[in-house]
Amino acid sequence: MMTTLMKKNRLATFLIAAIALLIFPILLQQGGNAWVRIVDMALLYVLLALGLNIVVGYAGLLDLGYVAFFAVGAYLFALLGSPHLASAFPAVAAAFPNGLHLPIWAVIPMAAVLAACFGVLLGVPVLKLRGDYLAIVTLGFGEIIRVFLNNLDRPINLTNGPKGINQIDSMKFFGLDLGETHHLFGIEITSVSMYYYLFLALVIVSVIICHRLENSRIGRAWMAIREDEIAAKAMGINTRNMKLLAFGMGATFGGVSGSMFAAFQGFVSPESFSLMESVMIVAMVVLGGIGHLPGVILGALLLAALPEVLRHVAGPLQAMTGGRLDSSILRQLLIALAMITIMLSRPRGLWPAPEHGKSLNKTPGKDPIQSINP
Repeated sequence: MMTTLMKKNRLATFLIAAIALLIFPILLQQGGNAWVRIVDMALLYVLLALGLNIVVGYAGLLDLGYVAFFAVGAYLFALLGSPHLASAFPAVAAAFPNGLHLPIWAVIPMAAVLAACFGVLLGVPVLKLRGDYLAIVTLGFGEIIRVFLNNLDRPINLTNGPKGINQIDSMKFFGLDLGETHHLFGIEITSVSMYYYLFLALVIVSVIICHRLENSRIGRAWMAIREDEIAAKAMGINTRNMKLLAFGMGATFGGVSGSMFAAFQGFVSPESFSLMESVMIVAMVVLGGIGHLPGVILGALLLAALPEVLRHVAGPLQAMTGGRLDSSILRQLLIALAMITIMLSRPRGLWPAPEHGKSLNKTPGKDPIQSINP
């Protein structure tokens, strides 16, 4: 009886949450599309944080160049969904006079596979590195990708350099253009709301994948490597393959979210993939709770929305000082102070994994060793 009641309560909770998520953008767009756009970007950051959590949270590999995979996915979609390739390469223009306009079911696998290849490419030379050395090498990898994107406009104009690529197609799904406003039962659903539903579906699928990975043999092998790599190798785990798989699996999430970002923005440039983006994604994972899916999602949502919320605080503070303080610098200062305060009060993250940092249950006044061996 109790089990049936719990199942009914859980089902009711899921239904209420699903209805709330479905009507949320419709209610939010009444206050302007800017708020829905903020939520859309927050969902993209959730995708990125879930991917990085596989590398950092599960496998314990500190990756500071994760934004490189985000850039790879974005530029792949930009090249395949804009007139740039046709204008730069006459052979492409002759073969595809109307340009390349691939559907969503082709773009997402291509972005995932290409980003996974780059992830393995990064993983091969850093297999024997740990800690700070691994962080430095991955940071350099991210910067190398950004520099390449910034300079591959000559002698062959592949990325259009610092000017970026524009006129990128919006995402189309079975003839439904997400870049246009649609009407359903007399309710107007704007373009940003349409992208909200796409990003939400991708986040749900990603959460299911990550949850299944966490409870699988692969996930347990990653966690064994994270806790003690030497012991994991002694137990027969192929640490080399597991690390490469972690880099590849984590990179697929970055590639998919990058392709969604390019379609959503309609423009990409190397400035969107700076080192600060990698640092913010790492901060989302650490702030929420390393290795814990609800915590990672919470950290990503908070750090993605916090800069926009602090705009309303930085503006009045700038006016109080007569304009002597720059609002953008003041906003970064407030974000840093908020992060420091949270990490001092919650060093394991806002929502840490229950297994992480678990200590022995002590009986007051009794030695824990004696409690185990009476």
